[in-house]
Amino acid sequence: MTDWPTFLSAMTLALVRVSGMVAFAPFFSSTSLPLRTKAVFAAAVAFLLAPLVASLPHAQAVITCSAILGELAVGLVYGLSLALLTEMLLFAGQIAGLQFSFSLVNLMDPNSAIQTPLLGNLFQLMGTLVLITAGLDRILLASMIRSFRVVPLGAYALQPPAALAIVRAAAGIFLAALELAAPVLAATLLVEVAVALIGKLSPQLPVMSLTVPFKTLTGFVVLMGSLALWPRFIEARFAALLDLAERLISIAPAAASAWGG
Repeated sequence: MTDWPTFLSAMTLALVRVSGMVAFAPFFSSTSLPLRTKAVFAAAVAFLLAPLVASLPHAQAVITCSAILGELAVGLVYGLSLALLTEMLLFAGQIAGLQFSFSLVNLMDPNSAIQTPLLGNLFQLMGTLVLITAGLDRILLASMIRSFRVVPLGAYALQPPAALAIVRAAAGIFLAALELAAPVLAATLLVEVAVALIGKLSPQLPVMSLTVPFKTLTGFVVLMGSLALWPRFIEARFAALLDLAERLISIAPAAASAWGG
């Protein structure tokens, strides 16, 4: 592509779309990555994609307010949809921390700048490790690149049905978090019942002094054993959220016409 103004326009629009994903998607949005590194990464991806996406059919490489908002909406659909995975891990860590008697042990989460439970941060770190090990970050980036073929530059507009679908998907993080923390919940509950029965049989036994260490040790043992199931569980949730994002992007024209009608 020899038209320099068209190249710059296509690169700017592509940069807006990629930046929306980088700002919210798991791993890419982590504050462990320097801001300059993420900016250079987004600019490099946009620079490499600009000649390709500008030559696709129905591409409108013209910088307008509606085009910029549309590209930002595509990035936000990807970023916010996949961000639900991080929230699910955080909520599962909160549930497990409550059962471990760690509910008062909080740390400052650099991603949200709020205090979060200790196990919530641990679950997020382990989930991020699974994402990197399984290569899911590259799958997300590849899906974002393919979105330029499904939705050309300047051809997307976020509609209320898409926003409502993301809100409904957010309700599923509670069930997914319970499923992830279920082994720990079941084990610690059994410990509580066992200690309570022992306390009834032997009233002089210091039940309160035994419950917390027993629950914590049992919970950690069960958590270490359940880590073998984490890759399959997280990959399944990641694939479901990525399918949701791709579906919201691909059905945007139909949703727009139905909403307008």
